[in-house]
Amino acid sequence: MDLKQYVTTVEDWPKPGISFKDITTIMDNGEAYKYATDQIVEYAKKVNADIIVGPEARGFIIGCPVSYALGVGFAPVRKEGKLPREVIRAEYGLEYGKDVLTMHKDAVKPGQKVLIVDDLLATGGTIEATIKLVEELGGVVVGCAFLIELTYLDGRNKLGNYDICTLMQY
Repeated sequence: MDLKQYVTTVEDWPKPGISFKDITTIMDNGEAYKYATDQIVEYAKKVNADIIVGPEARGFIIGCPVSYALGVGFAPVRKEGKLPREVIRAEYGLEYGKDVLTMHKDAVKPGQKVLIVDDLLATGGTIEATIKLVEELGGVVVGCAFLIELTYLDGRNKLGNYDICTLMQY
């Protein structure tokens, strides 16, 4: 299936010069959403993932159905102040400053094989911070899976030698 036909490009959003790739038009098409999820499920099986980790919010949208299909757990990564129990934190850079991601301190067990799932690989900052959190807890990142990769932003290089699966590239 050509998933690109289900992605809507919105020009100049959220600011002028940005060509936003909207995945809600994949999600609102049951066949396309199922196909995309199934592709990531197959990748998760290939890398033998024990648990799925996804950064908010679109990482939940992609990662939770993968977790469900595999019968494994899902651990959310959230912005600071959103998780109710003891957390670890990772600061990461944005174009215009810094942000913080957090994860429950008991979300990943030492030695667990972790697949990180998100909608988009752009500059790689969010995923780099997520990897740091997983590894701080002793998890082993066996792969990172995305619906879309924006190759011109070079996020793949920021992630080094981690195994990466993307379903579409722009």
